[in-house]
Amino acid sequence: MESFVREIIEKHFPGQSQQIYEESLLIQYLDKKSGAIHGTAKTRRSLANYYAIYSILNFYVDEFFGKPDKYKKFEGYEYTKLFVFYRGLYGGSKLQNHALNSRVNGEFRNKVHTDKDLIIINDGKYALHIDFLYVLGQDISQVAKEIIEKYVDLLIEKDHALLTALAAIERATSVDEKKLKISDLLTEDAEARIFEIISFAILKSHYKTQKIYIGLTIEEIHEEYLQLFKTGRTNANDGGIDFVMRPIGRFFQVTEVNNYDKYLLDIDKVLHFPISFVIKTTKSKQMMEHEIEQYIKEKSGGMVVVEERYKKAFEEIITINEIKTWLLQLDEGSINLIISDIDFYYKMEMNLEDFSAE
Repeated sequence: MESFVREIIEKHFPGQSQQIYEESLLIQYLDKKSGAIHGTAKTRRSLANYYAIYSILNFYVDEFFGKPDKYKKFEGYEYTKLFVFYRGLYGGSKLQNHALNSRVNGEFRNKVHTDKDLIIINDGKYALHIDFLYVLGQDISQVAKEIIEKYVDLLIEKDHALLTALAAIERATSVDEKKLKISDLLTEDAEARIFEIISFAILKSHYKTQKIYIGLTIEEIHEEYLQLFKTGRTNANDGGIDFVMRPIGRFFQVTEVNNYDKYLLDIDKVLHFPISFVIKTTKSKQMMEHEIEQYIKEKSGGMVVVEERYKKAFEEIITINEIKTWLLQLDEGSINLIISDIDFYYKMEMNLEDFSAE
C-alpha cells in the first residue's frame, strides 16, 4: 500500500487503515493504479480511469455521502456533466470517453479479481456501484476521492520537475554549462518520457547538419538536410516508431535495455523494416550489439533465415553514450533549440498548457 493511501485512510478511520484497505476493492484498485508516480519505465499515467471515477465521486460526495437508501434509487449522472468536469481537470483536456464507457470496468475486474462492474452504465448515465462505496457499513467515498486528489498532486509535482530543470538550464551563463545540465538529465534512471523527449531533441539537432543528395533523375538531384520528426506521444500505439527521418525514411524506436523480446516485437510490427534503436543505457554500443546478437541466436533456434532477418532489421544502436557525445559537439544555437524542443514536446506530452508548433 502506498504511504499516502494509508495516511488518508488512517485520517478518516483511525486504527482501521489496514482493515479498511483489505475490505475495499475500490481503494485497492486506486492504490494499484498509482505506479506512475514512481516508476522510471513507461508507466501508463492513470488519469483517464482515475478521472472517470473521480468525476462520479465528486458529485456523489456532495449529494449522497452517508445516504445509502437515497443513493440506491439514483439512476446515475448524465455523461455530459461528467465529461465536461473531468475534461477541466489537470491533464484532462485531451481525454476521451473510453474510461467511462468500458475501460474502467474491464481493468477493475482484472486488477481486483471481481466479476462485478465498478461503474454502472444506465443508458448514458453513470454511477458507482454501492457495494464498492461502503466498507464495514461505512462510506469510504471521501477516502477514495482524496486518494485520487493526492495522486494527481504528486503527478503535478513530478511533471513539473523537468520544467524546473529546464528553467535552471536556461539561466546557465555559458553553453558548456547548458550542455552539462542537459547531459545530467540523460541517465539510466531517467523517466521514460523525459528520456525520449531529450534524446529526440538532441538527435534532431545532430542530424540537421547532415545532408544527402537526392532526386528522381540525375538532372533533378539536389541536396537536402536530414530532418527528424517525433511521431506521437510516448504511449501512442505507433507500431514501433517513435521518430521518423526525412528524406531517407529511417525509423527510430526508443526503448530500455531490460527486454530484448520487445525489440523483436517492434521489428515484427513494421514487418522487419530496419529500425534504429535509441536505448536508455550507459552500456557501450558494442556490448549492446553483442547482447542483442546473442539473444537473436537463442530465439532463432539455429534457423539462419530467422537470425538473419532480425539482424538486418537493426539499422543502428544508439546509447546514452552516443547521445552525450553528439550533445557536446553542438553549437550554442543548436543547444538553445534543444532546450526549446524539450520544453515544447514535454508540455505537449503532459498536456501542461496550450501549445503550438513554431
